[in-house]
Amino acid sequence: MRVAAAADIHARVDGAETIARMFASVRDEADVLALGGDLTDHGSPTEVEALVNGLRQIGVPVLAVLGNHDHEGGMEKDILRILGSSGIHILDRRRPTVVLEGVGFAGVKGFGGGFGARMVRGFGEDSVKAFVSASLVEAEALRQGLLSLDTPRKFALLHYSPVQDTVAGEPCDIWPFLGSGRLEQALDEGGASVAVHGHAHHGSRHGKTARGVPVHNVSLPVLRAAGVERPYVVLDV
Repeated sequence: MRVAAAADIHARVDGAETIARMFASVRDEADVLALGGDLTDHGSPTEVEALVNGLRQIGVPVLAVLGNHDHEGGMEKDILRILGSSGIHILDRRRPTVVLEGVGFAGVKGFGGGFGARMVRGFGEDSVKAFVSASLVEAEALRQGLLSLDTPRKFALLHYSPVQDTVAGEPCDIWPFLGSGRLEQALDEGGASVAVHGHAHHGSRHGKTARGVPVHNVSLPVLRAAGVERPYVVLDV
């Protein structure tokens, strides 16, 4: 299967035509389009309607996870409803999986927390514990979703990064807010074949988990900076 992957579209209310142009060639190059969050700029229903209108003629199944920008307006329930009614497959911690043409897809938004020995721990104030809890819940949903798939190939779709490799290039001060090593552990324990994410606009394109799962940062600004011709990459899964 050929999967076109992109993230951080940041659709605006007047962006339907732009989005249609961006993804017009997907049907000729891929079997599925996977969108790694920040579908909208400020999380408004009108922005997601523009996204849906832009993708209406795409001609291939679309999978998506939400990003932090999609939560900004506090209207994520409306956003999910609009996306779902358009036929887009939404993956999140409540419904993390879907199987298409024999390939299993597992997806969550993910969350921050940092990587390695400096990963934030759930100790101290309730606010810190809540932050860590959000990270743990997302990672566990991803792990369980991957484990539930009995397909030979498992594609993981995220917004936040699971590895430090692909946030390199961003100021190290903000790495804990760009991803979490807990997601890496979920990928490895769940048997993922490949993972894609966005969020780190100035990060690096490629990395891998401790067990060698390839990880690709498909954030639109990263692809543009690398001179990628299309606003997405096509992966053979």
